[in-house]
Amino acid sequence: MSANGSPILEVSDLTAGYDNVPVVRGLSLSAAAGEVVALLGANGAGKTTTLRAISGLVRTSAGSVHLDGIDLDGVSPTGRARAGIAHVPEGRGIFYGLTVGEHFRVGLRPTRGQIDEVLGYFPALTKLQHRRAGLLSGGEQQMLAIACALIQTPKLLLLDELSLGLAPVIVERLLPVVREFATERRVAVVLVEQHVRLGLDIADRAYVLAHGDLMASGSAADLRNDTNRLVASYLGETPALG
Repeated sequence: MSANGSPILEVSDLTAGYDNVPVVRGLSLSAAAGEVVALLGANGAGKTTTLRAISGLVRTSAGSVHLDGIDLDGVSPTGRARAGIAHVPEGRGIFYGLTVGEHFRVGLRPTRGQIDEVLGYFPALTKLQHRRAGLLSGGEQQMLAIACALIQTPKLLLLDELSLGLAPVIVERLLPVVREFATERRVAVVLVEQHVRLGLDIADRAYVLAHGDLMASGSAADLRNDTNRLVASYLGETPALG
């Protein structure tokens, strides 16, 4: 599941946080077109802050974020979205009073073909286009949130806790779809996922954060097979060598 070519996303020595208190320190990571990168760690590790810094919702105090070779320093969240970053936040970020179909037209004028292409990944939404989002199940709401991101034809998709509040069986259906559209549409994906094994199953590479610091990184297969290293990283310990 490796991806080729130059990185779509390059984060270098990133430090970011809130009220002058750093939550993430000196973080570097990358994601290429067609690649799924998992960002793992316990609660409070800095995963959400990292995504928010990439999309411009949190100011960085040091380091840089480049999208397709362009430095995003000083670019607003709206400008970053226009440049090709789609961010599905924790909690999904949908409008409960709007129908599924209305969501696809918020701020956009997609063609019928574009809508049908996105619905091809989430066929369950096809018959729900006249239903208000507040009446959808949790899994359907998450499908809608991702579909709304995809219809923007992003270069980079940021997914924060896709599985939050969902039954594992629903997550097992959604995550392979993420893998599928990353590969088919050559979208770089950074995925924050609480179900570590499920996330590693679809990812190419992974980074593990603990208390705002990078503790481990490598191929998803290597991390999946090295349980001791993964556990030590979650606990904020330096993985033992050998």
